[in-house]
Amino acid sequence: MNRLVARGLRPPYRPPYRPPYRPPYRPPLRASPHSARALSRAAPRLPAARVRSGFLDFFRDQQGHRLVPSAPVLPRGDPSLLFVNAGMNQFKPLLLGAVDPRSEMASYRRVANSQKCVRAGGKHNDLEDVGRDHTHHTFFEMLGSWSFGDYFKEGACSMAWSLLTEHYGIPADRLYVSYFAGDAGAGLPADEETRLIWLDVGVPPGRVLPFGLKDNFWEMGDTGPCGPCTEIHYDHVGGRDAAPLVNAGSPDVVEIWNLVFMQYNREADRRLRLLPQFSVDTGMGLERLVGVLQGQRSNYDTDLFTPLLDAIQQRSGAGPYAGRTGAADQGRVDMAYRVVADHARTLAVCIADGVHPGMSGPELVLRRILRRAVRFCVEVLQAPQGSLASLVPTVCHSLGDVYPELHREKDRVMDLINENEDQFLAALRRGSQLIQRTLDRKDYKHGGFPAAVVWSLHRDLGFPLDLVDLMLEERGVQVDLQELERLKAENQQLMSDLRSGAPPQLTLDVHTLAALQQSVPHTDDTLKYRYRLERDRYVFPACTATVLALYDGGALVPEVGGGQRCGVILDRTSFYSQQGGQAYDQGYFTRDGPQHVPCPVEAVVTVGGYVLHQVRAADRLRTGDQVELHLDQVHRWSCMVKHTATHLLNFSLREVLGPGVQQRGAHVSAERLRFDFTAKGSLSIPQLEQVEGRVRDIIAANHVVHSQELSLETARGIGGLRTVDEVYPDPVRVVSVGVPISELLDGQTETKTSVELCCGTHLLRTGAIQDLVIVSEKQIVKGISRVVAVTGREATKAREAAQVLTQQVNALSARLTSSALDLDFAQRLSKDVGIVSDVCGGHHAHPPGAAPGPAAPPTQPAEVQ
Repeated sequence: MNRLVARGLRPPYRPPYRPPYRPPYRPPLRASPHSARALSRAAPRLPAARVRSGFLDFFRDQQGHRLVPSAPVLPRGDPSLLFVNAGMNQFKPLLLGAVDPRSEMASYRRVANSQKCVRAGGKHNDLEDVGRDHTHHTFFEMLGSWSFGDYFKEGACSMAWSLLTEHYGIPADRLYVSYFAGDAGAGLPADEETRLIWLDVGVPPGRVLPFGLKDNFWEMGDTGPCGPCTEIHYDHVGGRDAAPLVNAGSPDVVEIWNLVFMQYNREADRRLRLLPQFSVDTGMGLERLVGVLQGQRSNYDTDLFTPLLDAIQQRSGAGPYAGRTGAADQGRVDMAYRVVADHARTLAVCIADGVHPGMSGPELVLRRILRRAVRFCVEVLQAPQGSLASLVPTVCHSLGDVYPELHREKDRVMDLINENEDQFLAALRRGSQLIQRTLDRKDYKHGGFPAAVVWSLHRDLGFPLDLVDLMLEERGVQVDLQELERLKAENQQLMSDLRSGAPPQLTLDVHTLAALQQSVPHTDDTLKYRYRLERDRYVFPACTATVLALYDGGALVPEVGGGQRCGVILDRTSFYSQQGGQAYDQGYFTRDGPQHVPCPVEAVVTVGGYVLHQVRAADRLRTGDQVELHLDQVHRWSCMVKHTATHLLNFSLREVLGPGVQQRGAHVSAERLRFDFTAKGSLSIPQLEQVEGRVRDIIAANHVVHSQELSLETARGIGGLRTVDEVYPDPVRVVSVGVPISELLDGQTETKTSVELCCGTHLLRTGAIQDLVIVSEKQIVKGISRVVAVTGREATKAREAAQVLTQQVNALSARLTSSALDLDFAQRLSKDVGIVSDVCGGHHAHPPGAAPGPAAPPTQPAEVQ
């Protein structure tokens, strides 16, 4: 530690290590006595379900950890990830100091869970390796334990050793540990503290091995919390000195557990700074641990996979799975077994969590996984169409007890796999024909196959590039790689140009948040809800506030100059920050003084309990200054209209389509609302009319919109409550349309109504919506529909436009049936049809000519005339 102080890295206060509470002795959960034979193939197999539950029971019952459920595989609000790929992903807000102080997560100190993980795409991408060996997977379970400011290195190491050697009964002479050897170039000392802890635990010195940055220093990303790690390795052979094989790529000596000690934060300039709070993040792959405890070198020989392999054989009629790899695997049959088994698990878990095969991001990756599985299943294993989906019940039987959403979504998962398989097999036939036609025109065996054709297959027909490579390889042809790389680079540049349109937002880093939490109270933003109706007009409260902190994008500063972009933290605010799908408020500040120069607010975000107003200072601004907040009331009121309308739309969709409708995303702005939900296919015209009609009925009734803050536990007991998959604060805000929340809590009513957990701002009566028109409805990916709707005057304009369009279509139809065709007439008609087609835009729009909804009271803000 003296070396850290000498380099200016003064460690923060850490409470002394407290040995974890240990209850009375229980017999360890192990297969047989401690010996080299204990984990041989002849040993009794410990079922995977008991391995998982044994881990969780150990940390909950013996070490005082809180068990938390797995997060869905689609990351919550983390655009840096395609999928959740590690157990720590859901705890990033805690590690970054950005957790909402009202949320349940803010209270976490000792935590453990089994997390669903997908590594396919992005930094961690194992997709291409799946099937080629016995250990790679796209889906796996990560057993994890965490300490957030509680115990540190000594506690983590002693718990890990106790679990493995005492609880599971793994022979200690099979285990080796690694630690961080330090790095002079990075200015990092060796982790001697961890080395000494392992020696105190009883690990022989020859089995405590030093390694460098690559193996034993863990980083979350290019920036963020990081630190040295220590890994526990297992020797499958035993009875020898396997130290030279640790981290050497040997299949006989494998890492089973990684303990990461979060001590530093990697800054944007690559410097390391000590974190204000030290944490522990450990992860152990269930599949590999089960392999160790069942005496299997291959994960596919454990009971996590053998039921799937048996089911694949029954459906395909292929020979029994033999576990062969490489040249020994004639016809790649065993590789196909592994691919299909792995991908069936991934597809079931992802689709149950709301990720559907699609055209971009994680949806595109999942489509690639599905198509890879289909091709191996149908072409290599010769299984009949539909076999892949028929494996889903086996996956649910294996994983559904710990992840119950698999049981709930089983039928939908199977339907979606079958639909996508049908589409892909049709595309596969078209792709094969396109490749063959191209080959028929010219002999490409001595030259590169046209990259443009390959790129078209990838871009237009959704073929993974590796699949095209494989299809060409089977025909003895190679693609023109140089030209293909040029096309890929051109596409990446285009996508980058499209993304660069939005200005970057300021965000508070972990050190700034830690500094704020020492001296600056959290922002009071309750004023955003304190508006009222007076004579059918909304009155919003005035707000004068004090500047408590200024952030220049890198650090807290006492003042900023005119024209400087900065983040402002106030003691109180009436502005709504972007969350819950609702856009942030617009408006400006004025500072007390003779000039009152307005300072426009560019964005409003919430981080770790602080509301950060992003502004470009109009004049010098200092901490301690008094400012007056001027809310753009028209913008706020418009967002309130759209947000309440979104709740009515959600309720009406469930009423028309059934209770299986689940929200998958929403965005509310002043202009329009967007709502994504689960649906087998696009809605019919009559269904859209029914949905609109139900919404308009609620608008016409001018129901009171009730809202109340309740404890999360109390709120979840409300019948008919709708929630989405996100972390809610506690207490949480409940919004109910037409029925007082007290009646919902007491069970005094059987009236069906819209009731949701929601932090957004809403109307006080539904009549102000005036009208709602669905202007677009389409499936964005298979199984997920997106509705775009407008309200009020925009809804009236949409109806008028639809009426005009109807008249134009009717006129064209009459001309077609009543006129003799000549060349001039045909050209004029073609031009007119083109104009009408452009107006239609190709969307599944609301039927033209529908009658407008009933009038409603013009409850608008005082500034809206």
